[in-house]
Amino acid sequence: MAEPLANAILPEGWLPAVEAINETGRSDIVLICEHASNHIPAEYARLGLDSSHLQRHIAWDIGAAEVTRALSKLLDAPAFLSSYSRLLIDLNRPLGSSGSIPVLSEDTGIPGNVGLDPEERSRRAEIMFAPFHDRVAAHLDDRAKQGRPTRIATIHSFTPVFLGIARPWHAGVLYDRAVDFGQAVLAGLRADSALNVAANEPYAISRDGDYAIPVHGDDRAIQAVLIEIRQDLLAGRSGIEEWAKRLATALPAQQKQNHS
Repeated sequence: MAEPLANAILPEGWLPAVEAINETGRSDIVLICEHASNHIPAEYARLGLDSSHLQRHIAWDIGAAEVTRALSKLLDAPAFLSSYSRLLIDLNRPLGSSGSIPVLSEDTGIPGNVGLDPEERSRRAEIMFAPFHDRVAAHLDDRAKQGRPTRIATIHSFTPVFLGIARPWHAGVLYDRAVDFGQAVLAGLRADSALNVAANEPYAISRDGDYAIPVHGDDRAIQAVLIEIRQDLLAGRSGIEEWAKRLATALPAQQKQNHS
């Protein structure tokens, strides 16, 4: 595919690719929510989908944005949220991978993504993907220059059933190199014995299938985890607030242990 161009001009009426919250927050945690929005600009005509599909997981991670915003307030943490649907381009998939601009998501075909030319692929990358990750990278660069401690938590949600297979976990903590951080967050969440929380479920981190954890975390030697929360637990405000409070306790756990 064509490489994304620098300094892309934002089409009139389009949103900036990233919503940045509390960039001067004092926490050592940096929050990222790559699937925060189901927004698709009108020119794409919903990618040929019925509007009901835009309310499904294929279009965004339901509840993830609200948890991220609440958690940012509780931790006084900076947060970076996407402004566009993952159906246009997935911010947590490497450019050029099969999941980057999906033609099939779960069991649903995406007509507007079929047969795209290199120019359209590059356009989406330069307008939606590159500005988001450039903003995150610039923030991490600034923290490094200031000598600030940094850990990354990306916030996601998952479906209770995927292609007919039930997923029993309430949440998952995914990581690759950040074993200590990942295990600390798991231990924090498992303090509630009623929760079924697993490591690297409902899937595992891979460089072929993920972007933020390998690139912003592992490549920079920053401890980074991906938090997955089951969507049905985030269906209402009470669930969102409950999970934000849980994570606000679990995420700083390693830091507290290291300084105790």
